[in-house]
Amino acid sequence: MSSRVVIAEDLYLLRDGLVRLLQAHGFEVVAAVESGPELLAALTTERPDVAVVDVRLPPTFTDEGLQAALAARRAVPGLPVLVLSQHVEQLYARELLADGSGAVGYLLKDRVFNAGQFVDAVRRVAAGGTAMDPEVIAKLLASTARHQPLGALTPREREVLELMAEGRSNAAISQRLFLSESAVGKHTAGIFGKLGLTPSDDDNRRVLAVLAYLGAARG
Repeated sequence: MSSRVVIAEDLYLLRDGLVRLLQAHGFEVVAAVESGPELLAALTTERPDVAVVDVRLPPTFTDEGLQAALAARRAVPGLPVLVLSQHVEQLYARELLADGSGAVGYLLKDRVFNAGQFVDAVRRVAAGGTAMDPEVIAKLLASTARHQPLGALTPREREVLELMAEGRSNAAISQRLFLSESAVGKHTAGIFGKLGLTPSDDDNRRVLAVLAYLGAARG
């Protein structure tokens, strides 16, 4: 069964391109809108599997898209939202992460031009995971070393957690860091232990670990 998507983008050509791209990869686009009020109505009515939302939408062209998405998540707790932005806005990323429930993503619009990377991010968010742009992570986490218990992580564990925040699997992390999958598994177990995440579903623990990591920048 295909995932149902709502798209919000005020530029027609980009909106149409997103619709065609996602449809080509098996998604069902149930609404494609161009303003904040239309987005909120579509999200609360359609209750899609994931929303792809431009931060700046009419009528204000400030953070209309983000605020509509946040309002929809309050009405439909855990509604998956992938936000697209022209630039890294730390405040917007923090607001998106604030409820701690996961199923969120924040990508720079440039990532849309890498179809595989973008579609993978949409799928991860729809599945309840996170998909944070590396540039967003870098800005959010510039000062996390002083936060506890994150300060207890080893440099390698921090590298692993950064890649988890991007939404990468253990297999992908092992390839990036030139480690075996078993070594990555040991590092993730160490991360879970230091963050006090008791044994449960590993996918859920990954999301909680990422949110703890990213949330440290909000303090």
